[in-house]
Amino acid sequence: MKQIPLDAKTLSDIAIKGLQEKKGEEITRLNLQGLETAITSFFIICTGNSDRHVQALAESVMEFMGKNQEKPISKEGIQRGEWVVLDYASIVIHIFLREKRDFYRLEDLWGDAQIEKIPDSILENG
Repeated sequence: MKQIPLDAKTLSDIAIKGLQEKKGEEITRLNLQGLETAITSFFIICTGNSDRHVQALAESVMEFMGKNQEKPISKEGIQRGEWVVLDYASIVIHIFLREKRDFYRLEDLWGDAQIEKIPDSILENG
């Protein structure tokens, strides 16, 4: 039986759970829906504290998404673990080392987006 495709918001929630599972830091969701220049519906941005942590965060997102039959259409940077990009078409996940996130400041580049700060852990959600 064919699975009904999940909407972008639901997919972003799943990806966020994968980041929280591995203790991602400063998780932020940018809602880009309605912005003319946006290439996706949501950016999710997260910080890892080491290259291995960044890699573990990326693996966790792919595992959580895979449980919902979702595979990235592209993935970049996993080997180096400095800035990983996981592209799921309607959502794009960026996982950075602190210095890379501070340098690129994606939140500032998409200042017109609706920005939502997400708790670092599932427990903080209440």
